[in-house]
Amino acid sequence: MCMTAITACTSIECPLNNSVYATFVLKGETDTLADTLTVYAMRRSASDTILYNRGVNTTSFSIPVSYAQEEDLLLIETIDTMTKSVTLDTIAIKKTNDPHFEAVDCNPAIFHTVLGITTTYNAIDSLVINDYIIDNNETKEHFYIYFTPRSH
Repeated sequence: MCMTAITACTSIECPLNNSVYATFVLKGETDTLADTLTVYAMRRSASDTILYNRGVNTTSFSIPVSYAQEEDLLLIETIDTMTKSVTLDTIAIKKTNDPHFEAVDCNPAIFHTVLGITTTYNAIDSLVINDYIIDNNETKEHFYIYFTPRSH
C-alpha cells in the first residue's frame, strides 16, 4: 500500500506594519526650520497624540495617516529657539480611505487620496499639495509647507 502526503505551504510574507505616512517637505526661504517643531494628531474621541516630537533644523517630516477618519486634524507647534515664543497652527487633511490588498491572506493596507487641505496662517505661510496619492511609497513628497521667515 502506497500513501502520498500532500502538504501546502505559502510563501506570502505579509507586512508587519500596514501604516502609510504623509511626507511634508519644507520649501521656500525657510527650507530648514530652526525652530522646535512638534506635530500632534487632534483626535475627537481621545487625547491628542504626538506624531513628531521636538524636531530642530527640520527639512521634512513624515506622519502616519489615520485609516478610518475622513479628515485628519493636525496641530503644528513651533517654539522659537531664541525667544521661546510658541506659535500654533492647525492643518486639516480631507481624504479617502481605500483598502489595498497585497494578498488574500494578508490584512489590507489603507491608501488615501487627498481631497483637500486647509491650514491656519500663524507660523505657516502656505501649504501646497504635491502628490494626492498617499500609499506605501516612502519616496513621495505629499505636501510642501512654507513657514513664515523669522523677523529677527
